[in-house]
Amino acid sequence: MSITCFIRYQIDPFQREEFRKYAENWGRIIPRLGGHLVGYFLPHEGASDVAWGLVAFENLSEYERYRARLKTDPESRANFQMAHSKRIILREERTFVETVEGTFGLTPACAEGT
Repeated sequence: MSITCFIRYQIDPFQREEFRKYAENWGRIIPRLGGHLVGYFLPHEGASDVAWGLVAFENLSEYERYRARLKTDPESRANFQMAHSKRIILREERTFVETVEGTFGLTPACAEGT
């Protein structure tokens, strides 16, 4: 994948489990509509109101086609509506990043304790 859409969410920290459901729904929807879902991430330590979603694409044209499919897909529209009606997401920012070859998806060179 050439580009990744890095989505930063400010969420209602009291609705963390609702955001989890929202993210789990995207786990079905995004791949079906053509996005490579890298993953969704909930806060664990530190700020309790920031979550992330990462979706990769071959290029910006593929992203634009994916966005068009999102707008017409019934399951996608229902997921957006659920988040909106429950006010789970307070703010959302999108940034596009590219992978630096040879730095992503590397496994540890040695096991712990060796």
